[in-house]
Amino acid sequence: MNEIDEFIESGILEMYVLGETSPEQTEKVERMVAAHEAVKSELYNIEVSLENYAISQAKPVDPTIKPFLMATIKYMERIQGGEQQTFPPKLHANSLIADFNPWLNRPDLSLTEPLDEIDAHIIGADEYMTTAIVWIKNGAPPETHKKEFETFLIVEGTCNIVVDGKDHFLQPGSVFTIPLHLSHHVLVTSQIPCKIILQRIAA
Repeated sequence: MNEIDEFIESGILEMYVLGETSPEQTEKVERMVAAHEAVKSELYNIEVSLENYAISQAKPVDPTIKPFLMATIKYMERIQGGEQQTFPPKLHANSLIADFNPWLNRPDLSLTEPLDEIDAHIIGADEYMTTAIVWIKNGAPPETHKKEFETFLIVEGTCNIVVDGKDHFLQPGSVFTIPLHLSHHVLVTSQIPCKIILQRIAA
């Protein structure tokens, strides 16, 4: 086996791609890549193989994570900026959309940018309960709650909340609480986004 083959078989190229080589090893790899087409080609093949493996193992990103993270950051900025903390009422079977008009009528809590999939504005939060105005364009992926109750009050549009395979068709004014430990997902059934008051309460 010649020097180039031994270098390729040594495993140092894989270490280089993973960022695990020492400064001296890194310098040697880059020198060999510049000097030998076979080493350069093998390095490329390793990079492609590892990238393909990473893609095949990647899990879809939950589309609810980013909007709720951004909503939390914006809420904290509003409070730090002097906004008085408010305490929206707890949702129950007889809750009305009008109960939330103080927040629904605020221009700064409206949807101001084109809706991608999901957007949210938190209107109240403490260690026990978080309440938000949420817009859902097409739907929300399956999830299961083990430590919090999630309740929806539909403000605009319509949706179907599927809980453990059972459909629950909701329209403006509908209130629905998700049971614990049951998988559920949301399908928007209206041509407009479904706008809801979403409340999460610690179980």
